[in-house]
Amino acid sequence: MSTDPYASAQTFSFGDSPAMADGLLALVLAGTKTATCGALRDFPEGSPERPVVGRRDVVLDGQGRRAAVIETVEVTVRRFDEMDEKFAHDEGEGLRTLAEWREGHQSYFERNGGFSPDMELICERFRLVEVLPRTETEERAVS
Repeated sequence: MSTDPYASAQTFSFGDSPAMADGLLALVLAGTKTATCGALRDFPEGSPERPVVGRRDVVLDGQGRRAAVIETVEVTVRRFDEMDEKFAHDEGEGLRTLAEWREGHQSYFERNGGFSPDMELICERFRLVEVLPRTETEERAVS
């Protein structure tokens, strides 16, 4: 009998739609995306969803299936208008420029609770630990 080493891990999907979840997951699996961020307001101090250095989380695909395990290697808090080119590049999306990062993330935050240039972000760098096998029968709720 095998035990699941990630049974108690936090699970999440990137983005705010199944298509975005799949697209961003593909960037993680390709090694292009090694960073992510979210509005600090969505990660209160002590909440289980808040990233923690050394923790391993399970990334879900757009269908809610476990797809990969990542390990957080750095967590910082910074304002949206203080984001730097390096972090924007490491998020791995689009042209990987700060200008495109700002445009895409402003739109995302406007859709998901509001945007302001001085909003605080929780910024996470991670490494891919493991790619998990996905089967059609393994459906999990996206949380």
